[in-house]
Amino acid sequence: MSGLTDKYQKYVMGTYARQPAGFIRGEGCYLYDAGGEAYLDFVSGLSINNLGHCHPAVVAAIHEQAAALINTCNLYYTEPQAELAQLISENAFGGKVFFSNSGAEANECAIKLARKLGREQGGDAKHRIISLENGFHGRTMASLSATAQPAKQEPFKPLLPGFSYVPRNDIAALEAAMDDDVCALLLEPVQGEGGVYPLEASFLAAARELADRHRALLVFDEVQTGMGRTGRLFAYEHAGIVPDVMTLAKSLGGAMPIGATLAAPDYADVLGPGMHGSTFGGGPVPCAAGMAVFGELLKPGFLDGVAARGDHFLSALTGLAEEGLVVEARGIGLMLAVELDEPKAAGIVSQALDRKIIINNTSDTTLRFLPPLIADEGMIDQVIEFLRNALRG
Repeated sequence: MSGLTDKYQKYVMGTYARQPAGFIRGEGCYLYDAGGEAYLDFVSGLSINNLGHCHPAVVAAIHEQAAALINTCNLYYTEPQAELAQLISENAFGGKVFFSNSGAEANECAIKLARKLGREQGGDAKHRIISLENGFHGRTMASLSATAQPAKQEPFKPLLPGFSYVPRNDIAALEAAMDDDVCALLLEPVQGEGGVYPLEASFLAAARELADRHRALLVFDEVQTGMGRTGRLFAYEHAGIVPDVMTLAKSLGGAMPIGATLAAPDYADVLGPGMHGSTFGGGPVPCAAGMAVFGELLKPGFLDGVAARGDHFLSALTGLAEEGLVVEARGIGLMLAVELDEPKAAGIVSQALDRKIIINNTSDTTLRFLPPLIADEGMIDQVIEFLRNALRG
């Protein structure tokens, strides 16, 4: 391990505060280090491994496609891209897909689409984009400009102009911020990196009404919430509020790098040839993996099982709150968090790693849980037992 960390310190930019662990193999809900020790993974690579590590269907799809055709660039047609686009469109709200390589890139496409449409509708004035305080949409300059977290934005100012922020679930603030110069509202149905805060159905409904009133696009960032994470295929289904544009990434490719921006039929042709692009976006291999992911998520009863295990997990976390060990438990499906009464989350994460359990903190007081969707109740109970003992000190 020391040789590996030495190489990282010498050759890899220090943009991540890495945990003191290295892995060489993954299977299901477990990661394995060089010594063969198994770690129960309740982070799932920040929700890229929703089906667990090296799911057999995903691995087979990758192997088969890599042996046939790895990539051609987007000057030509490939079957996997067309088929994955069809799966996304037909299982969401119709329309067309642009493929990229990440969630930030998917959001960049959504931002450009909104700006292009706004200019067509209202000239240069109609360019403003409203997002939510504490939200997260990526680290490229445009997506960072939409990410209303000062600590992330400050080192890179000046940001791109035209972005405004309102508090989550504050309908009055959103209404006050809206005018006819707004071209888009960009929201996460559940704020993920910001600490797992679900948006209220009434707020989403108000966002839909205000977007319609001011001819602005309603864009849902489902990079983390999509692909079954909340117990539905997409999180917008819980409130029944359908967006105009939706962005996906993370687990869409079963841990292969891929992003997708879905635009509803009325907006599917806003971006024409030469207006946007991605050399690697929608390559045959990650698209084949994405089709395999859909195949598993759409099996009868799969998402019902995710919802049931999510209820079990949230109930157990709520029990910790009732015992006075945490301040609050929150979330939906298998996207959950607890709030602590003092800044000791990083210490709990370290203790968990020592116990061969992988969890994550989004702040000094917030522990986040993103287990594979295949995690069973026994695994959940193991994590709860650890938390109870660690929090009791």
